Amino acid sequence: MNDTLTTLRTTLLAAAEAEQAPAMRAYMRDQFAFLGVRTPQRRSACKPILAMLKGQPAATLLELARALWQQPEREFQYVAIDLLALHWKQLDSSHLPALLQLVQQRSWWDSVDGLAGVIGDVLRYQHEGMDDAITHENFWVRRIALLHQLGWRDRADCERLFRYALQCAHEQEFFIQKAIGWALRDYARHDADAVRRFSAEHRQTLAPLSYREARKHL
Repeated sequence: MNDTLTTLRTTLLAAAEAEQAPAMRAYMRDQFAFLGVRTPQRRSACKPILAMLKGQPAATLLELARALWQQPEREFQYVAIDLLALHWKQLDSSHLPALLQLVQQRSWWDSVDGLAGVIGDVLRYQHEGMDDAITHENFWVRRIALLHQLGWRDRADCERLFRYALQCAHEQEFFIQKAIGWALRDYARHDADAVRRFSAEHRQTLAPLSYREARKHL
């Protein structure tokens, strides 16, 4: 995997626009260093390299993802998410602990939401580990539990969605309140009436931000 990591670094450096880095860093509140590689350029440049890993065992993919996660520039975490998203079919629920470890490292909404999409794919309309995740001490892990059903539409477990929303409704954390609203708004695309009833019934329990987000398109 060292050769692949070296190749990816060389590729990203070639695609970097150094003048873009300060704005990208500022957008992430100066929490991470950036090379200055914009998303379309990153995906175009790195996808052929990542595609060559098709058929590699899950352990190899996760080893590379962890190595990418340890790189100082934020684009490497994005490449790790691209890697896992491209090869998610090679993962299963037994790899959830490894994915949740990544969630808790160098955490911010960009990496966590990317991993939420990967975890949602890996779970394949199941919910293994999510009842534990929703009570986890790390709020980013709780955010994963709230968001893991995004896009599932009629395959989503609305009872679980509503239960998770109420479990976290008391929290003051912005990223939890936002996630509750986002998850409810997403499910409303499938069943607007259910979300309308739920949000109305629990208006006094839900944070105002969650309530507004849930009903944004109703």
